[in-house]
Amino acid sequence: MSSEDKEAQEDELLALASIYDEDEFKRAESAQGGETRICLELPQNFKIFVSDSGNSTESLQNSGFEYTVCFLPPLVLNFELPPDYPSTSPPLFTLSGKWLSRAQLSALCKHLDNVWEENRGCVVLFAWMQFLKEETLSYLNISSPYELKMCHQGSGQSRTPLVPLAAEKDCGGAAGSAAAEEEIFDARAVRDVESLSSLIREILDFDQAQRRKSFNSKMYLCNICFCEKLGSECMYFTECSHVYCKACLKDYFEIQIRDGQVHCLNCPEPKCSSVATPGQVKELVGEQLFARYDRLLLQSSLDLMADVVYCPRPGCQTPVMQEPGCTMGICSCCNYAFCTLCKMTYHGVSPCKVTAEKLMDLRNEYLEADEATKRFLEQRYGKRVIQKALEEMESKEWLEKNSKSCPCCGTHIEKLDGCNKMTCTGCMQYFCWLCMGSLSRMNPYRHFNDPSSPCFNRLFQAMHIDGEFWEAEDED
Repeated sequence: MSSEDKEAQEDELLALASIYDEDEFKRAESAQGGETRICLELPQNFKIFVSDSGNSTESLQNSGFEYTVCFLPPLVLNFELPPDYPSTSPPLFTLSGKWLSRAQLSALCKHLDNVWEENRGCVVLFAWMQFLKEETLSYLNISSPYELKMCHQGSGQSRTPLVPLAAEKDCGGAAGSAAAEEEIFDARAVRDVESLSSLIREILDFDQAQRRKSFNSKMYLCNICFCEKLGSECMYFTECSHVYCKACLKDYFEIQIRDGQVHCLNCPEPKCSSVATPGQVKELVGEQLFARYDRLLLQSSLDLMADVVYCPRPGCQTPVMQEPGCTMGICSCCNYAFCTLCKMTYHGVSPCKVTAEKLMDLRNEYLEADEATKRFLEQRYGKRVIQKALEEMESKEWLEKNSKSCPCCGTHIEKLDGCNKMTCTGCMQYFCWLCMGSLSRMNPYRHFNDPSSPCFNRLFQAMHIDGEFWEAEDED
């Protein structure tokens, strides 16, 4: 190795190490060589189109999935500098990529050879890297959406285990077209993908990781505390991209979860409906609060399902699937068979014995509900039970307004006319309509004649005569 070549190689490697960080350039320890990982500069809203349905563009558009990405996995250029580089020989290299076909990689290898021929005698690694970074897409005629599809061999239906990407009919340049047509690939072109599913996963994972890396390195203004913070101290909502610092969102989420408002973890931006993902919630709140959030979220989701009820046993509460048109539920945990309407032990076709308290709750819920919720309640409890609840409550409200309960047996008594000495139709007990006190069976009127009684001289007070109330005057 001449001293000029050695000095040129060292200068080039040192220059590359100073220009690129460790993720982009790594020098080999035992030889004059290294590895560069080149992330392409993609245009905005660049899309990849994924299909597994054949070669027809029409069929791809009908059955594929489209993803918008900001980053694609890097092209990897491994190189070794021969002793007579750059005076005589070019660098030895291999070029690999996960999302390019073998033909496309071969076309790029050919172009790197051309760059060397144009600059023979000069160092070319930086020129190679700049070309790959800035011109790969235009050189290969790649545009959005970029199609990924399985390769077919011959006329058969079997597919190769490796997955090229065929975005365009030509692979860029005459050399690329010839390679594609003759299926003769450059030995330096390496395609390291096992399957279509693994390719998609790697592309999306890499894109997400790079977006996070880019986000973490920038400064953002939190509109809650009005402080500028690094992205690594902030969180953004995926749907709207609004950014707030983690400290403010942590306090906000914790308050909502403690109050049971697990569906209110929205973006704080006014009129924004974006919702935090469970992963974002888990990142901000403690383990105990996240467990509560997870439990309440599951429970609220199950509550909205008309075919899911809970085992009524207090110590169980296991969700139970309800068969359509059937009112019997059997808990898979404790084997308790119960009626899904009244939550009591299953009683077959006999009417439900729904408690008055339950009917009151059901009636109030039904009256306050919108049309969709009313249909849901009717589906869960049945229109008969809903109607019964409404009738029971109407009767109860009428009785509370127009009757009083016997102080002895509780029978509802309506006073139509006559004096204030009443007789219960249930237990025949005498009582005062004014103070609802029990009266003596021997002399019930003593209550109204005793000056020490609160109802003294009020036997005929507020008596109903001929459709009108008549107030008796107090006697002196």
